[in-house]
Amino acid sequence: MKCTKYVCCASMLALALSMSASVPTENPMVFGNARLTVITPTLLRLEYAKEGRFIDDPTLFAYDRTVILPMDSIKVTDLGDNRYEIVTSALDINYHDDGFPFSTSNLVVYYTLDGKRKKFTNRFLPKNNLGGTVETLDRVTKEIPMDDGLLSRDGWYIIDDERTDLLVEGWIKPRDTNTHIQDEYCFIYGNDYKAALASLGTISGKVPMTRKYIHGVWYCRYWDYTSDEFLDIIRGYDENDFPLDNIVFDMGWHTNDATVGTGHNGHLNWNGYTWNPELIPDPKALIDSIHARGVTVSLNDHPHDGIRPHEHNYTEFAAAMGAKEGEVPLFDLSDRTYMENFFKYAHRPSEDMGVDFWWLDWQQNYLYPHVRGHHATSLSWINELYYRDSMNGNRRGAGYSRWAGWGDHRHPIQFSGDAQANWELLAFEVKLTACSGQGGCYYWAHDIGGFRGDPNPELSVRWTQFGALSAALRVHSTKDKRLDRRPWISGDEETKAMRRMYHMRSEMMPYIYSSVWQTHNTMVPLNRSMFIDYGSQKESFSQPQQFTFGDILLAAPIATPGEGPTRTASQKVWFPAGEVWYDYFTHEKKDGGQTENIAKPLDEFPLYVRGGWVLPMQPYTPRPASTDLSHLVMCVYPSDRDVDNTFTLYEDDGISLDYQKGVYATTALRYSQVGDLVTVVVNPAVGAYPGQVKRRSYMLQLPALKDGTKVKVNGKNAKVVYDDKTGCHTVAVPATSVDKTVTIQYTL
Repeated sequence: MKCTKYVCCASMLALALSMSASVPTENPMVFGNARLTVITPTLLRLEYAKEGRFIDDPTLFAYDRTVILPMDSIKVTDLGDNRYEIVTSALDINYHDDGFPFSTSNLVVYYTLDGKRKKFTNRFLPKNNLGGTVETLDRVTKEIPMDDGLLSRDGWYIIDDERTDLLVEGWIKPRDTNTHIQDEYCFIYGNDYKAALASLGTISGKVPMTRKYIHGVWYCRYWDYTSDEFLDIIRGYDENDFPLDNIVFDMGWHTNDATVGTGHNGHLNWNGYTWNPELIPDPKALIDSIHARGVTVSLNDHPHDGIRPHEHNYTEFAAAMGAKEGEVPLFDLSDRTYMENFFKYAHRPSEDMGVDFWWLDWQQNYLYPHVRGHHATSLSWINELYYRDSMNGNRRGAGYSRWAGWGDHRHPIQFSGDAQANWELLAFEVKLTACSGQGGCYYWAHDIGGFRGDPNPELSVRWTQFGALSAALRVHSTKDKRLDRRPWISGDEETKAMRRMYHMRSEMMPYIYSSVWQTHNTMVPLNRSMFIDYGSQKESFSQPQQFTFGDILLAAPIATPGEGPTRTASQKVWFPAGEVWYDYFTHEKKDGGQTENIAKPLDEFPLYVRGGWVLPMQPYTPRPASTDLSHLVMCVYPSDRDVDNTFTLYEDDGISLDYQKGVYATTALRYSQVGDLVTVVVNPAVGAYPGQVKRRSYMLQLPALKDGTKVKVNGKNAKVVYDDKTGCHTVAVPATSVDKTVTIQYTL
């Protein structure tokens, strides 16, 4: 049949309309059984499911489904023959809708790496990964391979989420493996490592703000202490001039008379929830006394046997579970009822006495590698449940457990396990900690000094120097009468050296906590590998023994024994170009773009401050995580060029979830340098929170100031005093409202 002119035109119009309709107009983009989601300009989700039965429920990794790239930020072009070009600000995606799962045959993504156009396919053959983290350092004696991290010199990484359980109404649920076939998250970021980390936060949730005391100073030891001995430890910290924020009760806090259970390590007594009356006859009175001293309390917990017949409230627990008298319900992470009753009867009685948080010392993977009937590992799910349960009374969650993999960054802080006390392990912890954030593990609490091994006071000092620039300065050791990490019992010189580091940690708390806030917002780690900030410089990729700590500090902890009476040891330090660096201890200037071997005596280590910024600190306090910041110390080194830099001081109540509602205060600390003229401005505080300091005094430390230089505060000449202790000139500013601007000017 011969079609008329009008029929042909109509057919062509219908074809054009059908082609136009096939161009995706929404994100996610559905192509039959395939679905492509552009989550950020550098993060794609590739999903394939029979009958188009896609998954929108979250998982322990893909925890946040609320944010995707708006369609007006994506350009989609129909290339014909079911081929499409999808363009974001960073990626050029070419996709052929051939009806099959995403593969090298139907998907190519172009991105830029080192200034060149590169091709990505979802054939997962990583070659140049920059390292991640490990689950635990238990029994580790030297460097071991690390898991992959998100960052690679190839400029991309894939996380396969297909085998993870779903979260439906707050509980894990297996996927329908008969229909759902593919679920990949493709991070394609080129050289933009910070974009990759931000994308992790977009899909997996941001690192939450921790309780402030988590980042303080901890004492922990595997030892059966009495109530009086616990109080003596705190008294010892105070009398010997060392700070303390948290004290941990190891297994001795509970009774050890269990007669049934699976046990662990050949013993039935690791698990328990009844206070030991022989050691701690009045636990509430002890906890109250510790709190009255400004210290928090955490308890060790091995929950694998649940609540057994010898526990003080077993009868109530058994009744709640519908169990017969004497019956022991098996610990079951998959059972919502069991876990609700477990927290109610195992944890709540001690929390009602004032216990602040729990140390989940889960070591039972050999018994329970996975949640019963699920793909999820027992560690990943128990960390989630413990963290959720700790968020009662409007408090931030407080996790303290081994690392459970992607998504576990939402349950900080992580416990790195029972590491061996030797130099090799210290060196590996430095490297591991620098890389762990890019593997998702943002905050480690290490066994500073090592868990087991021969006593070595020099090693303990060097480990403490590293710990002073970690997420928490936490000591721990095994049940060995030779090993006690109280920092004043190792000898006079070692005590002096460690006291200097503990004091530094206390003084650094405003900077540390503000940097924690920055990590929460940006997903850039607190301890970070050099290439995260300086990846454009090839030297940044070969510095495993150094890291930046926040934006302003560069550290290269010493991990080798020293020589001579001062036990001087050296560490190689690379100073990134484009910056000028100053020795925190001696104020010696180092120009960027060079590498040096830095020799340091026992009481110092290579620690450098970036010039041209305001480093916020506080006077020494024995309770660094809870003392009000009524006096702000600002350490300022000059730049070697004109700059205008602002560091944001962050403050809140340190424990509640109100920060999520904007209940906090920020203060912009601005350093500007034009020629020889320097202006330091403390801007008015923005925001408020209960307990906020209303008036604040300031101390400006100016290590590079020349003798005789005049300094003006708010336009008036100020008194300049040389401080022998810090080795620098100082300017004191009397207390003023935090709502007022303070301007300080001087000439270099």
